[in-house]
Amino acid sequence: MRYILDANKESLKGLNLQEGLVKKFLSVSLIIFLISPVYIFAANTDADAYYHRGNAKANLGDYAGAIRDYNKAQEFDPKDVSTYCMRGIAKYAIGDIQGAIQDYNTAIELNPKFASAYCLLGNAKGDGLGDYTSAIKDYNKAIELNPKYADAYCRRGGAKNHLNDYAGAIKDFDKTIEINPNLSVAYDSRGIARDELGNYKSAVEDYNKAIELNPKDEQAYCNRGLAEDELGNYTSAINDYNKAIGLNPKDKVAYCSRGGTKYKLNDYTGAINDYSKAITFDPNYRDAYCNRANAKFHLGDYTGVIKDYNKAIELNPKDARVYCNRGDAKYHIGDYADAINDDNKALELDPKLPQAYYNRGIDKAKLSDYTGAINDFNKAIELDPTFEAAYCNRGLVEGRLDDHTGAIKDFNKAIELNSKDAAAYYGSGLVKFKLGDKAGAIKDLKKASALGDKQADEMIKMIQLK
Repeated sequence: MRYILDANKESLKGLNLQEGLVKKFLSVSLIIFLISPVYIFAANTDADAYYHRGNAKANLGDYAGAIRDYNKAQEFDPKDVSTYCMRGIAKYAIGDIQGAIQDYNTAIELNPKFASAYCLLGNAKGDGLGDYTSAIKDYNKAIELNPKYADAYCRRGGAKNHLNDYAGAIKDFDKTIEINPNLSVAYDSRGIARDELGNYKSAVEDYNKAIELNPKDEQAYCNRGLAEDELGNYTSAINDYNKAIGLNPKDKVAYCSRGGTKYKLNDYTGAINDYSKAITFDPNYRDAYCNRANAKFHLGDYTGVIKDYNKAIELNPKDARVYCNRGDAKYHIGDYADAINDDNKALELDPKLPQAYYNRGIDKAKLSDYTGAINDFNKAIELDPTFEAAYCNRGLVEGRLDDHTGAIKDFNKAIELNSKDAAAYYGSGLVKFKLGDKAGAIKDLKKASALGDKQADEMIKMIQLK
């Protein structure tokens, strides 16, 4: 935590942006399961030949070639719903989401009872457009038409995961597993929902089952690693990330997540290496830049911190926290004026961010704007009455302004909130000494010393000599 009146006191970042630990929601991979109900042999022999050659090309990743064959198949049989569905899948694969939706809608017009078309339509709206609410309506229709459609339940559960309806998602995954107990993706997705609800042990059990059913599911290893990390099983987490990376050496999320676990183990150099590797695979991976900045901060590489936050801001200029943290790095290199500029920008984006007021208060105090500093600490405390460091720093400024009563009150409040706040005891000791209370001052300073404040012993010696 930053303290303003004593340059030698330890400083730690106040706002964590450890964002790499992100669950890997399953999306496109489920199309594999959705394709199977679509296969219907076309009545027209010529159409059938183009249709199946299109399928073969799609399986080889030649989606453009597949689309050409599906187009040809439709010339011979313009009412075959399976061809529209398969062409929609190929269009989705090349990023033509609207084209895919159009094909699925045409298939539904031709056969309003074709459950697979609704399921594919939901996939395009959800994972393709991010409209998971509309996607759920399509999955509902698919389930209405086919109550035993495991993939539709699974997809609907995935959409609910994205909408943070984890309890509803779990019910859908339970139903999926009831219908098809060998669908590994259902266990993986249910694990994500349980993970988000804080049921990490149950999540690990689901990931174990997913891996048992599909030992090459790198997403399941990565997600299990995230759950193990939450349980504090850092070695197991790293082993899982290693396995995920072994299966997919370009898995940026696995590298970023492994970096997050190394960060928790105080292996900041190792974390930086992993974040850098993730950035190698995706130069626009914002979370990796933010997290790498965090790790660099702990190594005192403030110039590197600022550089990474610059990139994060370039990728998303609307995140107040990033400006707040960049300002913190600027504070540490003594650029208080520019730090205030970042604090101001953070507050422009989020006027209710207490950390930004707190940081700006410290920066103002460093520039001897004590009144402005107190105003900012007041606002930080108004927004967060439990902001212990804000009380402590306001007390330090009040002590500088000889408002001893206010200072003691704030130090007491900081200590009430955190009985191990060495800086609060230190500040309280200084103020009591100014008031002539040597015994009280020494008592507080001894407490500060016991809590690790290296300057407290020297201050005690000085007081004892007077």
